[in-house]
Amino acid sequence: MIRALEIMPGALSWITLIGLLVLSWKLPFVVAVFIVLYDLFWLLKTLYLFLHLRASFVTMRKNEKVNWFQKIEELGEEWKGVYHLVVLPMYKESYEVVRETVKNIVETNYDKEKIFLVLGLEERGGEEDQKTAKRIQEEFGGNIRRFLITTHPKDILGELPGKGSNETWAVRQAIENVIDPMGVPYARVLVSVFDIDTRPQKEYFGILTYHFLTVQDPEHASYQPIPLFTNNIRKVPVFARLIGFSSSFWQFMQQGRPEQLVTFSSHSMPLKALVEVGFWNTDIVSEDSRIFFQCYNHYNGRWKTIPLLYPVRMDSVGGKNTIDSLRNLYKQQRRWAWGIENVPFVFSNFWKNKNLSTRKKIFWSYTLIDGFLSWATSSFIIFFFGFLPNVLGGTDFHATVLSYNLPQITGLIINLSTFGIITSAFLSVMLLKPQLGEERYKKYYILVYFAQWILIPVTFIFFSSLPALESQTRMMLSGKFRLGFWRTPKTLEKS
Repeated sequence: MIRALEIMPGALSWITLIGLLVLSWKLPFVVAVFIVLYDLFWLLKTLYLFLHLRASFVTMRKNEKVNWFQKIEELGEEWKGVYHLVVLPMYKESYEVVRETVKNIVETNYDKEKIFLVLGLEERGGEEDQKTAKRIQEEFGGNIRRFLITTHPKDILGELPGKGSNETWAVRQAIENVIDPMGVPYARVLVSVFDIDTRPQKEYFGILTYHFLTVQDPEHASYQPIPLFTNNIRKVPVFARLIGFSSSFWQFMQQGRPEQLVTFSSHSMPLKALVEVGFWNTDIVSEDSRIFFQCYNHYNGRWKTIPLLYPVRMDSVGGKNTIDSLRNLYKQQRRWAWGIENVPFVFSNFWKNKNLSTRKKIFWSYTLIDGFLSWATSSFIIFFFGFLPNVLGGTDFHATVLSYNLPQITGLIINLSTFGIITSAFLSVMLLKPQLGEERYKKYYILVYFAQWILIPVTFIFFSSLPALESQTRMMLSGKFRLGFWRTPKTLEKS
């Protein structure tokens, strides 16, 4: 059963692509009509998603201007009982990268007596990581309530070396050494898991606490900020910038439709729920999204992701040189696409859960399959397959009016879709202003960052759909083809 579910997503993607290829030869008229309708569908979807993107962007800008710590103080004394456990998994990271993240945390506008920080090391990281961690602790340990260093042992049976197993070990150690001795109720502790390059903005803990104190049923919710991959934006190649912006914009869109929002990368959740579901799975790669589905299944659908509409700034993928950066970018996208491993979990667990409504089972089953199928195939269909009926269709199809008009029709629809690309280019320049500074924020740089968006078709095919298709194929083949956790190289950009 599980093997069939692992094969299904990749099989659907390959059947779609190969099927269109064969039918372009055998039934070119049918494929041509499908291509036109598909392009039209994506045009309408682009406009729909743009509305969510713009609304979320405007709200984020407003939220950045609010003193959220003052707002929670206005709610009364309840916030004083809420604590924040911040977990930073690290493995062979430079002192500069770790320092910048911890510095941002201790400089947030929040009561530091309510913050516990855990720097989660790996035994595999060796003595150098230990020295870095102790140096950071000496520098910043006195700025917060507790600063804990944990070391995740290597070669634990059944564990996959990676972020999920490190986080689980770190939180267990924090419970044993900090939370339990202090007698803090688990229900009043919010666990924030950040990648080591994540720099929360000044009001992050304030807006997180505000939502926790004001939303309905706060103990059954995850809390998701918007990741902006802009820390090192000036150092990375154009394709890495475009993927970084596209990933951020996708999170903007998802936060505009929270019914589909799943935890991604850096996020927060109540410790009580984390303990009750058994922490993060330690044998998977995509622990950040899996924890949402674990909670959703455990609480029989009584779980949601609250959009914070507030940024945390992260790194775009870098490398030693351009070729190395592009190779790393491809690997990162392939790792993200390995979230396909959630499909067998959702299908096998949700459909066995008699306390979960059929409507919710269908919703998440369809949402996952549709999302991964589109990820692996849509760029090929939109930017490449539109030519196939005319190339493979033969003389009979070439004599039809549809054959003559197909390039014009698909070209027109794609050109209309450039409205979304232009909008994305404009928003990307606005997001870049803090990184570029006033001197660099001039006409020349604006033109450069606008012009780069012309490469979107190439970017989406080679650094989005192709790695997604590889991940699904690897899942189909299983065994030695399965992916392990791949650590994204981190860099620190000097201003």
